[in-house]
Amino acid sequence: MLGRPIMMMLAQRVKVIEDIIENMPEGKIAADEKYDGERIQVHKRGDKVVLFSRRLDNISEQFPDIVDYVKKQIKAKDCIIEGEVVPIDEKGNLLPFQLLMQRRRKYGVAEYMKKIPVCFFLFDILFLNGHSYIKKSYPDRRAALKKITKEGKHLQLSKSTVCEDADCLEEFFNRCIERGSEGIIAKSCADGSVYQTGTRGWLWIKWKRDYAKEMADTFDLVVVGGFMGRGKRAGTYGALLCAAYNKGADKFETFCKLGSGFTDELLASLLKKFRPYQVSKRPARVESTKFMEPDRWFEPKVVVEVLGAEITRSPGHTAALEKGQGLALRFPRFVRWRADKKPEQATSTKEIVGIFKKKGRK
Repeated sequence: MLGRPIMMMLAQRVKVIEDIIENMPEGKIAADEKYDGERIQVHKRGDKVVLFSRRLDNISEQFPDIVDYVKKQIKAKDCIIEGEVVPIDEKGNLLPFQLLMQRRRKYGVAEYMKKIPVCFFLFDILFLNGHSYIKKSYPDRRAALKKITKEGKHLQLSKSTVCEDADCLEEFFNRCIERGSEGIIAKSCADGSVYQTGTRGWLWIKWKRDYAKEMADTFDLVVVGGFMGRGKRAGTYGALLCAAYNKGADKFETFCKLGSGFTDELLASLLKKFRPYQVSKRPARVESTKFMEPDRWFEPKVVVEVLGAEITRSPGHTAALEKGQGLALRFPRFVRWRADKKPEQATSTKEIVGIFKKKGRK
């Protein structure tokens, strides 16, 4: 009912990102960016807009700017929509949640509205023009929300992509962390992916950067391929394929797809940096799988230092390949180039296996 707040749907959490695939209903999964802000449920009836907090309190007076954005940019007679409000800078970059706390005030609201601008990222719709959307699937709800939303700097749809495997989820997770977000919320796209009010069910599963505990050690890996970037990273490599060195076989075995930790300046330099090493086909000393084919292959010459969160088994990589699965570094992050090291001095697959076993994995 318009004007009466609804208990918000909650998300489960898992220990490892592969568990998202295991626990979700079969089918595609929508990965939504998880923002470090304040969740808001909006009730709009004509020109009257009311904002409710997660605790179902009326917080309209704290965010008069959001009320105004909704009036101007949501093209619906009446609706109930949900989103996350996040502080941003002049360029639209995400800022820490702590700044948003200063907007929780009864006095000086106009002053702090100018001092701390925000963006309202919409991710769901529960009611539209007299009809409940709670029992509709998530893809249907997202399509309806997109249809009525006119995006701008201060009101946008949440960043989202559709995945079918853990590698896709991980790649999107890394991009979200790079933007300053908390992580992702994986949402079922199955026919039964309804909005479960007040429930922490398995239709939504969150994966935050806090869940991935960083290792104490870093890895020196060899860059053997490049993936062309999209969106903001168009025109350069958006990620690099990195490999460990197998001394016994004199081979470079793929270990991770590196797409995080790069500055804008460093990203812009990647095409030039790897042009001298670009080759038309996979180098003879590089071992890869059909699941991890880069857009460009490189001779194994450049060593990079990478920090990761955990080592897991994956059919996408060839490091210490066993029964069709190699070892893979989850959530890799660029640290620095290692011009002082030769490719053959990179971290060996034997070392990686040792770390993997020390962590008690099989």
